[in-house]
Amino acid sequence: MNGNVLVTGAAGFIGSHVAARLAELGHDVVGCDNFNAYYDPALKEQRVAHLLTPRGVTCQRVELADGAAVCGLFEATRPRLVIHLAAQAGVRHSIDHPDAYVQSNLVAFGHVLESCRRLNVEHLVYASSSSVYGSSAEIPFAEAAATDRPVSLYAATKKANELMAHAYAHVHGLRATGLRFFTVYGPWGRPDMAYFSFAERIVAGRALPIFAEGKLLRDFTYIDDIVEGVVRIATAPAPPDAAESEVFNIGNHRPVSVLAFVETLSAALGREATLEFLPMQPGDVRATAADVTRLRERVGFQPDTRLEDGLAAFVEWFLSWKARGVATPPGPTAGPP
Repeated sequence: MNGNVLVTGAAGFIGSHVAARLAELGHDVVGCDNFNAYYDPALKEQRVAHLLTPRGVTCQRVELADGAAVCGLFEATRPRLVIHLAAQAGVRHSIDHPDAYVQSNLVAFGHVLESCRRLNVEHLVYASSSSVYGSSAEIPFAEAAATDRPVSLYAATKKANELMAHAYAHVHGLRATGLRFFTVYGPWGRPDMAYFSFAERIVAGRALPIFAEGKLLRDFTYIDDIVEGVVRIATAPAPPDAAESEVFNIGNHRPVSVLAFVETLSAALGREATLEFLPMQPGDVRATAADVTRLRERVGFQPDTRLEDGLAAFVEWFLSWKARGVATPPGPTAGPP
């Protein structure tokens, strides 16, 4: 697809990688982000400086919950493809800060949908989440599974996004594709995510909070695999029989226990971890696992990075990043989503 590509949340973990990859492929990419303080905004500025600016991608400061600002952004960029990755993240954080999720995940998404409709955007790709599956007993999770019983407000907002997009596709003919991401990790990640905070604690010699005896299973998915899936879905032509509104899982489809994850991370860091076992937390689910059949059949790709390789790449970046004297302040811990 030629012409402008707009990536929202472009200073975020996934957004910065996606925008950089699209620019490398020759697309004219514009990014935006509100640079909020859910975690240290300095890390977002660093992603822009290291991943976006060298590739010619600008990242405008825009609050998507402001309808007039969104209208102005779309008028200025006139995008043909929109990849909407901006959101208020964090399962546990949503329990105590619901307003942030309503504004960033519902109001903002409504503004993006309306601007896509008004400017006849050819394809809207947006981030959903594996959390929409809730406590489903059907493993692995397939896109056709019931997703009407979310166990956190975060999950509810992501399911609402899918329904809102479906409505716009049905009423206005907007081609909209939701991507259900499964526990993304890798370089330039979010400090509130469990793997990042675990690395911080292991290096500092502090105990790791391990919920539900470490028996929770997560489908940890490396960032490069997520990016490949996003770019392929976003730029591939729609098959003649494709629905205007679709959802796809993007996950490694090989879930591991949190304990096994910690062991692999500790080995990569070359340090032993001290564990503090805690009860299962509200909003958590016991297992996530992606059925990626639909993704593979549509674009001929499925995530395949081994956990050992992905964590080795993360640790190499993490230790280099720490060596530059960067410190992350304490913040909310999302835990394994």
